Amino acid sequence: MPTYMYKAVTKTGLIVRNKVESSSRQNLIKTLKNNNLIPIAIEQVAYRGINKQKKQKKNVTDIQEIMKNVNTTQLGPKGKTLSTKEKVNLYFAKTEKITQRDIVVFTQNFYLLKKANFNNIHALNTIIESTENISFRGILEDILAGVEAGENMYTTMEYYSNVFPYIYINMIKVGELSGSLTNSLEQAVKYLDETEALNKKLKSIFIPNIIQFVLLLVMLVVGTLVAIPAIQGVFDELGTEESLPAITLWFADFIDKVIQYWFLPTIVIIAIVAGILFYINTPKGKYNFHLFKYKMPIFGELIYALDFSRLIKAMLLNLKNGMRIQEALDVSKNVVQNYVMLSMIETSINNILIGSSWIEPFERSGLSKSMITEMLKIGMQTDLTEMMEKLVEYMQIDIDNIMEKIMKALPQIVYAIVGVVLIFFVLVVLVPCIQVYMGNFLFSAYGV
Repeated sequence: MPTYMYKAVTKTGLIVRNKVESSSRQNLIKTLKNNNLIPIAIEQVAYRGINKQKKQKKNVTDIQEIMKNVNTTQLGPKGKTLSTKEKVNLYFAKTEKITQRDIVVFTQNFYLLKKANFNNIHALNTIIESTENISFRGILEDILAGVEAGENMYTTMEYYSNVFPYIYINMIKVGELSGSLTNSLEQAVKYLDETEALNKKLKSIFIPNIIQFVLLLVMLVVGTLVAIPAIQGVFDELGTEESLPAITLWFADFIDKVIQYWFLPTIVIIAIVAGILFYINTPKGKYNFHLFKYKMPIFGELIYALDFSRLIKAMLLNLKNGMRIQEALDVSKNVVQNYVMLSMIETSINNILIGSSWIEPFERSGLSKSMITEMLKIGMQTDLTEMMEKLVEYMQIDIDNIMEKIMKALPQIVYAIVGVVLIFFVLVVLVPCIQVYMGNFLFSAYGV
């Protein structure tokens, strides 16, 4: 059984070093984590041969014994323990969240190393040494252990689906299964960069307007609860015949009833949300929900274009590596998680088996543009790989155009919604305030 020398961090911030036997690097990492130790470094000790007598090794699970050994639980040549500041810094380092940027940097570095003809083990080892995020380093150690045990990278990544996006994992999967990992990593880098850029654009539009929208709602409710009763009290005290606007009285009564019977709208909202969640978790509901994603206003066309573009890019990789169309479709479907697209891909595979056109399901769906399907048909009659390369370029231009349209239309829609709320706020709250400021009600109060 191989022997490993490991260095790990305990919950209290102490550095633990020990030499143990384990069936594999991956099993040792899992054992350490199960015993609340975060691996920092693991190195395999040279094999000495089975005929030589071995010293009794400490078991990894005997954590209490390890903690009693001063040499393994203290840091530094003089045996000094970590200072409070160092423990605090180490604690925050251990609890540091894994960000999208961490994944982007890892993918970029891995892609560059693969282009330099590094093998997976060498590339991962190099990246792990330069990874500062302890949590992410532990995940990369797991991936490395899996690769050293003969597994594919995506197999271990699937255990960390909360860290790596679904599409990202399946891009790696397609690359490993097709033998084009370098090209898949290049696609993954572009996917992460495009996703990050899109999220930044959407946040720059939504966040300021959402904050403005929420503030207007708060002002509307608070103004209705505070200012309107005060104004009504002034009217009642002076005995004026003037009254508040009808819309103000209606909204004030509505707010009072919502506060009084708050549990009713809460129950209704919870029931509606629960019903929707239950429905979309059924096979039919999930299919209809995914169909809605493709047909929804504003974003539907973009979502379909992105999914179909990823499918074509994955197919192109597989076809270049000598796969048949049926096999390329079967492997490439992993980059998509929309049930509608998956059903079209399955229909395409079945059509190939019965001798029909694999392009027909995409054409019949009405979601693909005629330009796209016609290019694929021409490719089937000439050179499909060459035509797909041109199709990828065309679809990228088309996606950019759709994005540009969305970025122009989205602010106008958001501004319109905020504008409606602002107008309602003026009618409900500001008009009565202006009415008091002008003092016209005093003439009615004194019979003038």
